[in-house]
Amino acid sequence: MSTKIGDRVKRSEDKRFITGAGKYTDDIRQENQAYAAFVRSPYAHANVKGIDASAAEAMDGVIAVLNGAQLTGDGIGNIICGWAVSSKDGSPMNMGAWSALATEKVRYVGDAVAVVIAETDALARLGAEAVEVDYEELPTVVKADKALAEGAPQIHENAPGNQIFDWEIGDQAATDAALATAAHITEVDITNNRLSPNPMEPRAAIATYDAAEEHYTLYTTSQNPHVARLVLSAFYNVAPEHKLRVIAPDVGGGFGAKIYIYPEEITCLWASMKTNRSVKWTSDRSEAFMTDAHGRDHITNARMGFDADGKIVGFKVDTIANVGAYMSLFSSAVPTYLYGTLMSGQYDMPAIHCNVRTAYTNTVPVDAYRGAGRPEATYLIETMMERAAREMAMDPAELRRRNFIQSFPHQTPVILAYDAGDFPKILQMAQESADVAGFATRKAEAASRGMLRGLGYSTFIEACGLAPSAAAGSLGAGVGLWESAEVRMNPVGTIEVLTGSHSHGQGHETTFAQIVADRFDIPIENVKIVHGDTDKVQFGMGTYGSRSAPVGMSAVVKAMDKVEAKIKKIVAHVLEADEADLVIEGGAVSVAGTDKQMLWHEIGLAAYMAHNLPEGMEPGLKETAFFDPVNFSFPSGAFICEVEVDPETGTTEIVQFTSADDFGTIINPMIVEGQVHGGVAQGIGQALLEQVIYDDDGQLLTGSYMDYTMPRADDLPFFTIDHHATPSPNNPLGVKGCGEAGAIGAPPAVINAITDAIGAEGLAMPATPMNVWRAIQAAKSSIAAE
Repeated sequence: MSTKIGDRVKRSEDKRFITGAGKYTDDIRQENQAYAAFVRSPYAHANVKGIDASAAEAMDGVIAVLNGAQLTGDGIGNIICGWAVSSKDGSPMNMGAWSALATEKVRYVGDAVAVVIAETDALARLGAEAVEVDYEELPTVVKADKALAEGAPQIHENAPGNQIFDWEIGDQAATDAALATAAHITEVDITNNRLSPNPMEPRAAIATYDAAEEHYTLYTTSQNPHVARLVLSAFYNVAPEHKLRVIAPDVGGGFGAKIYIYPEEITCLWASMKTNRSVKWTSDRSEAFMTDAHGRDHITNARMGFDADGKIVGFKVDTIANVGAYMSLFSSAVPTYLYGTLMSGQYDMPAIHCNVRTAYTNTVPVDAYRGAGRPEATYLIETMMERAAREMAMDPAELRRRNFIQSFPHQTPVILAYDAGDFPKILQMAQESADVAGFATRKAEAASRGMLRGLGYSTFIEACGLAPSAAAGSLGAGVGLWESAEVRMNPVGTIEVLTGSHSHGQGHETTFAQIVADRFDIPIENVKIVHGDTDKVQFGMGTYGSRSAPVGMSAVVKAMDKVEAKIKKIVAHVLEADEADLVIEGGAVSVAGTDKQMLWHEIGLAAYMAHNLPEGMEPGLKETAFFDPVNFSFPSGAFICEVEVDPETGTTEIVQFTSADDFGTIINPMIVEGQVHGGVAQGIGQALLEQVIYDDDGQLLTGSYMDYTMPRADDLPFFTIDHHATPSPNNPLGVKGCGEAGAIGAPPAVINAITDAIGAEGLAMPATPMNVWRAIQAAKSSIAAE
């Protein structure tokens, strides 16, 4: 019996992972391999007055010490931002220069100024320590609001006042008018805490230059190897595209942090050419904290107006987004088109205005991190809705129901047109699973033990499968957002699928094979998924933004359509039958109502032997397709979190977490549940534990797991997960994407539950025991003062 869509199939790739047979970038060993170690600035902001590499160059085993002047002298270009966002006055964004190796100025702690190439990793690191750099320290600024203030240190000369752009979306006049007549206004000031992505596998790169062929090969921890090759070639001038091969083997997690091309990959490629050696670099965890793109870091003031019946009349948002020292690849899109366009949430809002100012600071660049803009928008909307319900003495679920969008498609005031959903049904499912009706009893029981019990909601929507290319291009995207696939049926009937999507934990080798097995009714073991190598796979856009299912799988379906059409032509010709009478089942193609059939391997042999093909048909059985969606897909969900808080210590325990999600068609429930579990865990981490902190001098205070607190198993409850599908009409499978939902919906559910428990508003993330305890004491003081 073949595998079907909807079956709970175990991940085929897990065998090699759990037995230690995975092959990650750091596992690769090249002939004549040398090692790179970077000389990094200890200052957050400084002029580089000189570099003395003589001591390092004199060390045994050191091959070369290379610097930024040499790199730029060889024509290597600056790192770019790939999405052009203009200010509301039409002026272009102020993109500061970012060289892979800094030349005249460093702008954050960890900014690289030189690289040492040596025979071993240890020697390279010793050589890097021996390089002496003369710095002239400059004043620093690490907070985005302070960076925009008058008199702040100037980080890039072409960005006056450190502002990159001042962007808006929506109708300011209509929103102001709606708020002016609102019966009730809820106002919040919210900080969305900065996070470090922390994928299990650190970033790594191995670059090899073949002087005879003038050809480069780069093994790297990338979520999108083709885009990496394009950018390295077209913008950074490392090598012509046809002379550069990029391979992303097994990749141990990404969470957005491995979308981008970083200075290290560029430098390793260039250093391989300069030294005629393979050059390997693997980040240690300290470097990862110091150099991997961070996420979130917004400061927002927002006002939401309601009429006398609790219906939203207007929503006004003013956000300052910290972009860090340089603009990373998607850094401009995250706080704008992935944030402002989601301000309607699940609600029918007639008027919205969102203004976003972005600022340079002396910190690590900030870019997409699991959810990318959607978590920031959801946290704002859902904490706002919870507070508004309390202020108006309404049940928070009822306030949401009154404002839910009820019919689809639905055009929001902020560009997006939602395709399908059933928000009341999802909320009802979550409430039933969470036994909301019995909460009062559980709260009373907790109070008898001296504990505070709270319940928090989060109903959210996200835009996934970034699309369509033409629309994204009109908004400033530097690349198309389609995906490609090639489906090959081999002579013996096995199938290979070459996809431009990339798997780094999502289980593509299972789910992509599952849709093929379902379509052709063959064993899933007879399907192989190939990805991650630009020499093997046609150009593709990679994996991010939960796009692999709605976009990547859709390309596979289109290619399968073509393969099936050719199969039926061959079988109809050989069996002298009508194509309309053919049925694919049981590893064969049969003529309905007869015993005439061709087995799967017989079809493959017929296609490649070419002894009896229809006139004019080419031999072989291989088809390629590209899929460019007509719209985003829109997963949605309702999360309910229940917590107990110890008022004496501020310690929070999540006693129950319930999710009800609409991901459209679900290919493999087991994998989807795993994605939700992981996303919720990361969302809980943000809500309770995680925060990147810099001191006023730009020194990273949370540069290790001693100081940056990751969620552990005992921080998490067992999750209750339900699904309700409203298939997307915009792709052939009806899928919507699931990889980011947990990280998007969890933080507000957790914080809303805690504030419900302690009876205090304004609790900032992370809700550490100290922060919760202080909020409890502040609430007590406020009550006493009244």
